[in-house]
Amino acid sequence: MNESSVTPASTADSAAADRKPGWGETLKAYLEPASLRMFALGFSAGLPLLLVLGTLSFRLREAGLDRTTIGYLSWVGLAYGFKWVWSPLVDRLPIPLLTRWMGRRRSWLLLSQALIMVALVGMALADPRTALDTMVWCALAVAFASATQDIALDAYRIESADAAHQGTLAATYQTGYRLAMIWAGAGVLWLAARAEVAFTPVAGAPAYQNGAWETAYLVMAASMLVGVVTVLFSREPAQVELPPSRNVGEWFRGAFVEPFADFLKRYGRHAVLILALIGVYRISDVVMGIMANPFYVDMGYTKDEVAAVTKIYGVIMTLVGAFIGGALSLRLGVMRVLMLGAILSAASNLLFAWLAGHGHDVTALIAVVSADNLSAGVASAAFVAYLSSLTNVSYSATQYALFSSMMLLAPKWLAGYSGAFVDAYDYPTFFVATSLLGLPVLILIWLATRVSSAPVSPAKP
Repeated sequence: MNESSVTPASTADSAAADRKPGWGETLKAYLEPASLRMFALGFSAGLPLLLVLGTLSFRLREAGLDRTTIGYLSWVGLAYGFKWVWSPLVDRLPIPLLTRWMGRRRSWLLLSQALIMVALVGMALADPRTALDTMVWCALAVAFASATQDIALDAYRIESADAAHQGTLAATYQTGYRLAMIWAGAGVLWLAARAEVAFTPVAGAPAYQNGAWETAYLVMAASMLVGVVTVLFSREPAQVELPPSRNVGEWFRGAFVEPFADFLKRYGRHAVLILALIGVYRISDVVMGIMANPFYVDMGYTKDEVAAVTKIYGVIMTLVGAFIGGALSLRLGVMRVLMLGAILSAASNLLFAWLAGHGHDVTALIAVVSADNLSAGVASAAFVAYLSSLTNVSYSATQYALFSSMMLLAPKWLAGYSGAFVDAYDYPTFFVATSLLGLPVLILIWLATRVSSAPVSPAKP
């Protein structure tokens, strides 16, 4: 893979337009240095997400918080939906001393990773029963720093390879990302369970021990060192040279206005359709995911059971799904795999509705979690490749931040009401409703297959 040569994509299926690579060539691409580096950085990107959302909801439910409150607290994740606001700063603003030493992308990656580690330590030390406000503020700091890391990392990925390899980088990135989510989900539960001191619960209440969660979250903070070490030993990718700004107004226009104007110019009236697809593609998964861990607690699954199932079967099926998504994107084109991922994601939510009526059954949980992780792996790999293909490398950080923010904004806002919905209608109805949310996505994908963009050109001085 030539990391210094960057050829931006003009359509979602440009990676497969000229020639379909053989399976040997496809497999070899996963072992190239850029792919392995993206695997480690994907791990760093995926680690914080569940610690302020899914895993945190398990911790809060076990601590006795009601589901409605847990749902509202998920709005912490809206920080990811607004990262486009400060993405132009990450794209262009240098960090004193650090940027000169490491380069524009790596300096922002290192700073955000350090902030994540500090805020995770704060979450570890806070007890939600007595210091919920402190935990929420620390969670907000994690979300903000994590979103900043995503901005820099997405730009780093797009600038590290040509368009033909974006599907491969997306797949390895998603594999690392999903493994980190499993570590931040199953791993935290396993660590907390190991750190617990056995005692008899009072009046049948859950045996919540904050010290066990403190240990688990401190380990998660230390796990961010994977990304830190990778950044320190990586090299800065080749970047499009940015013309110097003569004044503040010119800098603002180049940093904030031109990236969005470029996207609108290339896609014209179709830009609204593309943004709508981006905004709802993952809505089924995101809305359902907030209540997944409270569901496990209410169904009587122990931390060990949930950890074991997601750690073993979740890892396997995530790897399989990400590989299938990346490989099929190379051979068949992104849009076909995007449709497949949308269908699988919506269908997997129906399995949770079935599990809610089936009762406590570890074997059934294995089947449901396996199907859910497989569909998520396929959908995520194709979706990241699709977003990358829409991006002009002249504005890679800002434009990709806009796309990935749109992906999360509406789903996370709607997910805030998930706890109230479950309290009113119970779990089976909730899971069926989240599955139905995926139906408009299929129509939008079909319409988006007919969209093409104007040729991409570098930013003008």
